[in-house]
This record gives sequence, structure tokens and C-alpha cells, in this order.
Amino acid sequence: MRVRYSKLRKSRRLQRARRHARVRKRVAGSAERPRLVVFRSLRNVEAQIIDDGESRTLLGISTLSEAVRKAAEGGGPGAGPRISAAFEAGRILAERAVGQGIATVVFDRAGYRYHGRVKAFAEGARKGGLRF
Repeated sequence: MRVRYSKLRKSRRLQRARRHARVRKRVAGSAERPRLVVFRSLRNVEAQIIDDGESRTLLGISTLSEAVRKAAEGGGPGAGPRISAAFEAGRILAERAVGQGIATVVFDRAGYRYHGRVKAFAEGARKGGLRF
């Protein structure tokens, strides 16, 4: 049983890495339109806005940050606490990006399916003012 579980974990990680490589072939950020990449762990969501031309991170946020925790305390109707936290993280990141003059981005889902917390993050970023 332990061997099967180990193989399953490796294959899931490998499958996501392959999907992410396929996405990254087509998605690249520039100074005019940086890349918004999302990382989803079991409990949290992290995101960065990256200028691939200079290999520089412009902004970043996590659901562990105080601003996101305070904004997500109330939760949303019908949404779990992790989904509402992801939505608020997207909204706050977008507001900070718009404040720095970043209006449009390229969304990089990093090999994750576009549903759940990844989708909530993207919708929050759109509500915050980012276009992608």
C-alpha cells in the first residue's frame, strides 16, 4: 500500500509539472503585460506578478498575509473559508497592482485546473481591476 501511495504522489506532482510546462510554453510576461502566476497548496494560495523580460517579481501576496485574513473573516455566501480567502487575495493583489500602474496581466494557472480556489482568485483579481 505504501508503494502505491508513493507512486501516486510522484505521478500527481509530475503530471502538474508537465501541465505547467505546457502552459509556460505559451504564457510569458513582459513589462507591458506581466504574468500573474498562482500557486495553490493544500491550505493556502500564493500569487506573484512577474516580469519575465527582467526576471523580476513586481508584486506578491498570500492568503497568510494579515490584509487577506482580515478581509476574508466574514466569508462569502455559499463559499468556504479557503475560497473566500483566495477571492480576497486576488482582489487585494489587483488593487495593489492597479496602484502601481499595472492594468493588464497574463494569467498563469501553473498547471492547476481553473476551478475552486484558482478560479476564485482570478475572479477576485478581475473585480479588483485587473484585465486578463
